[in-house]
Amino acid sequence: MSVIDLRSDTVTQPTAGMLNAMAKAATGDDVYGEDPTVNQLEAGLARRLGFAAALFVPTGTMSNLLGLMAHCERGDEYIVGQQAHTYKYEGGGAAVLGSIQPQPLEFQADGSLDLAQVAAAIKPDDFHFARTRLLALENTMQGKVLPLEYLARARSFTREHGLSLHLDGARLYNAAVRLGVDAREITRHFDSVSVCLSKGLGAPIGSVLCGSAELIGKARRLRKMVGGGMRQAGILAAAGLYALDHNVQRLADDHANAQFLAEGLSAAGYAVEPVQTNMVYVQMGDKCEALKAFAGERGIKLSAASRLRMVTHMDVSRAQIEQVIATFVEFSQN
Repeated sequence: MSVIDLRSDTVTQPTAGMLNAMAKAATGDDVYGEDPTVNQLEAGLARRLGFAAALFVPTGTMSNLLGLMAHCERGDEYIVGQQAHTYKYEGGGAAVLGSIQPQPLEFQADGSLDLAQVAAAIKPDDFHFARTRLLALENTMQGKVLPLEYLARARSFTREHGLSLHLDGARLYNAAVRLGVDAREITRHFDSVSVCLSKGLGAPIGSVLCGSAELIGKARRLRKMVGGGMRQAGILAAAGLYALDHNVQRLADDHANAQFLAEGLSAAGYAVEPVQTNMVYVQMGDKCEALKAFAGERGIKLSAASRLRMVTHMDVSRAQIEQVIATFVEFSQN
């Protein structure tokens, strides 16, 4: 039985072309700055996204952590969404390792943060309070794409209030493909951007933090501090280069499959949220565990949650999506 894994787009396997690129990669000691493939990835992605410099790291969690710690000192504060990865799903690293206070706010329905609420959360210049230094956004946010107009307003807002602006762009390219723009049209509004290569782009590992030369210099020191310095990392960077060259535009296929899945489940009577990119959310209530077990017996891997998230990716075909829809229909008839 072939497995259909919809838990996340992190489960993708390297393609034959990617493995070949990894096998042929020129390498050196990256801690010494001598890995040519890592240097190519960093310089190339920084240039593509409009930044002066970039830093290759093992994970998106580390990339975001280094970005937050490079922007903020101990006792500073960053404003962030209540459900954002940097706040909720990355082990509290900013607080634990950076001594940075998070100020979480509720997201709006479109995945944005209300800038009036952000303004109200900025602390006065008073020693009773942490110093508000940074606003962190996420794009996509639970599959939702932040509008370019909103990003422009957030950029003007942060300049007006003396804040830096960081983007958790784990799925930056999903947002760009959905909007039909070059990714630089998104990243040009930010002081730093974290880009994940191991989600929809299909690399087995790696994220890149982009920013100014000064910020990346600080992040490079911090990377060493938290154990992220790698040696012959060009083998991994080659996978990232291949992903950027071959797997960006095909994200539209994942989006189409997600829409097809959502329409099929909606027609079968399931409560499905509107789909923008590669995430489908279904309200399952107390049936989530039973559905997970039922689907698992048929080779479909799902997360067990009352608000079930399914993520399409390059290792899930249209035919397999049809199997998933048929399984949901069968479950509803039992």
